[in-house]
Amino acid sequence: MRKYALTLLLCFGLFGAQDAHAEAKIGEAAPAFETTDTHGAPVKLSELSGKIVVLEWTNHGCPFVVKQYESGNMQKVQKSLAGDDLVWISVVSSAEGKQGYVSAEEANKITADNNAAPTHKVLDTSGEIGHAYGAMTTPHMYVIDKKGTLVYKGAIDDHDTWREKGLDEATNYVVQAVSELRAEKAVSMSETKPYGCGVKY
Repeated sequence: MRKYALTLLLCFGLFGAQDAHAEAKIGEAAPAFETTDTHGAPVKLSELSGKIVVLEWTNHGCPFVVKQYESGNMQKVQKSLAGDDLVWISVVSSAEGKQGYVSAEEANKITADNNAAPTHKVLDTSGEIGHAYGAMTTPHMYVIDKKGTLVYKGAIDDHDTWREKGLDEATNYVVQAVSELRAEKAVSMSETKPYGCGVKY
């Protein structure tokens, strides 16, 4: 219990401490990036034109991320939104030596153990992608439409606590945004305040 309380203290204490060099803006082109995923496959945003892209900043040691995965909620969202028209990219921006840093092999084991279903998982140890988007928390979510325009950024949902209780009744902003895009509607909630642990740049 003491160890978990310390984890929470570190999580809250470091919230917002990173220096984000830029901030992706709603209604503008999402910042371009090119990388490889944890299986060695290339991931280039410009080549995903014509697909909806969901970016999920994650850290397996963050209690807010743990809540999403231990409850099965994040996996449920990933699988419910899966389709030929959508790419889900989980991003780990923890720097080497910082909490949440993992090797590709460790990242793949975490994904498998959680029965998670991202299309790609990428390690952004330099923080380049995270800083380009202004990612502040884990989780921090972004939705990009088929034209490459950022249409949502912020929290995964309105359940801004690390406890699981009540999560099944939460409004999931990512599901809402993707559903509206698929219905060819404007995204009604384009920006919310992210919550969680500070990204460990």
